[in-house]
Amino acid sequence: MPDTSRVRSVLIRTSHHTHNVIGTGAGDPQKLDPDASRETLDHSIAYIFAVALQDGRWHHLDSYAAERTHRPDTVTLWHKVTTVEDPEWTRRYHDPDPDKRAFGGQVEITLDDGRVVSGELAVADAHPAGAHPFARKDYLAKFRTLAAGVVSPAEQDRFLDLASHLPELAPDQLAGLTPVADLAALPTGPKGLFR
Repeated sequence: MPDTSRVRSVLIRTSHHTHNVIGTGAGDPQKLDPDASRETLDHSIAYIFAVALQDGRWHHLDSYAAERTHRPDTVTLWHKVTTVEDPEWTRRYHDPDPDKRAFGGQVEITLDDGRVVSGELAVADAHPAGAHPFARKDYLAKFRTLAAGVVSPAEQDRFLDLASHLPELAPDQLAGLTPVADLAALPTGPKGLFR
């Protein structure tokens, strides 16, 4: 984990949409609240950036755990992140040519000694135009990761086999394209699926 205690501020220059929906332009105090719901944190670029910077990864469960959202060093870093709309990133976000569209931004991290570390990313690495575009094996691995503990291995296999034959399926087989959760593995209680 990098030493993020030296970070004075983080500025993310991005599109109008990103700034106003998941960025600080939304003006939503819940996007900075450690007690916010998973759904809200999933739409907080400040939270996502802080956790990803500290952990060097993003995990679909661990990154939202209450212990993670309440970590004092994370909360401190998280609250140092701001976004601004950059007209060039907005133009790229709306580019009519799908091969030129960009969904990222430019980040400037100012350290306690005044040095600035910056970088930019137009699209996610897994994006078709990214550094490491997802291939079929990556999609299969992601499905299995997300389904683990919720959908049995046999049901995962059944679903993936059916999905791989999509062009040949008869209309009455399409209902089988919904994987069936293992009800015994699902959490119970009033907090819901994501607790």
